[in-house]
Amino acid sequence: MTPPLAIDGKRLLQRLDDFARIGATPAGGVNRQALSAEDRASRRLLAELALARGFRVFQDPMANLFIRREGRFPEKPPFVIGSHLDSQPTGGRFDGALGTLSAFEVMESFEDAGIKTDLPLEVVAWTNEEGSRFAPGTMGSMAFAAAKIPDAWSELRGHDGAPFVEELKTTLEALPEAEMRPLGFPISGYIELHIEQAPTLERENIPIGIVQGIQGTRWLEVTMTGQAAHAGTTALAFRRDPMAAAVAALEPLFKQVMPGDPRARFTVGRFAVEPGSVNAIPGSVTFTIDLRHPETTVIDALEGRIRHACERAASAAGCQSALKQIFDMPPAIFSKDLLACLDRAAASLGLETRPMLSGAFHDALFVNRVAPAVMIFVPCRDGLSHNEAEYVEPEQSITGARMLLAATMEAMASGD
Repeated sequence: MTPPLAIDGKRLLQRLDDFARIGATPAGGVNRQALSAEDRASRRLLAELALARGFRVFQDPMANLFIRREGRFPEKPPFVIGSHLDSQPTGGRFDGALGTLSAFEVMESFEDAGIKTDLPLEVVAWTNEEGSRFAPGTMGSMAFAAAKIPDAWSELRGHDGAPFVEELKTTLEALPEAEMRPLGFPISGYIELHIEQAPTLERENIPIGIVQGIQGTRWLEVTMTGQAAHAGTTALAFRRDPMAAAVAALEPLFKQVMPGDPRARFTVGRFAVEPGSVNAIPGSVTFTIDLRHPETTVIDALEGRIRHACERAASAAGCQSALKQIFDMPPAIFSKDLLACLDRAAASLGLETRPMLSGAFHDALFVNRVAPAVMIFVPCRDGLSHNEAEYVEPEQSITGARMLLAATMEAMASGD
């Protein structure tokens, strides 16, 4: 008798507990930042589990970790599922890990049932998705999609002063059992399971989000330049106050951008005042703006609106305004064929779903540039993530893995 193809929920939950002990924090979260000793320990555990099942283990020059279950036609591009294992400094135990360990559980489920597939199946743990120790984030998938490591990264240092090149080398050397392979190779498709990191699914009591794409993101840096002067002696008529200009520019933007478009995101995340003295009018004020929207044309229009608002407010205050882009990530629209596979998978399981857009970066964003890609979301308590209190109910974790298994079966059947 052939065993049924099914997720072993107890095994998955135990694996989540086992990995949560690596870098565990007193408050119940994890500190497993990219290319750290803790990150290396999690990679080792996953590799050992894979080798124990007879799977092959690979890594590429970016330390992306791949686990391969062979198909009938090994020369065909593999179908890939996975996520990441690194975390924020005070991160949760599900962000990334749930997707990676669910993907491994899917692979084990195929192996347990003795199911032979035409396509090879690979699980991936991408390097440095979070970007908390080394910036930018999504380094592993970014380098994979480009098939090269950007030259600029050779000079990077982590927030702890660690050189990126040395930490990457140490991480690669820490897993000699893994076969080396080139950076970037053809794949037939990619599915990533992830926690939603927002409260929508939980509030609507829907178990599965089918992610249609990822919002575009643009970061702007605005500098208002005026004239530093004495706070007590300089009357209003003689002030060239860049703080007043910044406030005047931002107030209407906060009132209009997001209220006027529910899909838009407008965030001021950093604010620097120079010279920063309590009794001096600032000479300059610099702040950042994080813009997000699923349409590039709307992001372009918002940037133009912000530029105009800043210039007008600066001029009224006797100041000057300078705006520059410091990051630009176009939106990603996911594969229609893979989305259809997800719809069929959910229907086969009798699961209610909700179409969604992701407002956060994920590795699927970059994989989508070189292969069909899609994402599955599961609810997390109160939508809380990047926080030690991050939590996914056990049954929701298992449901997500069941959905990933069914979707992988659908996608691999379609691609065979």
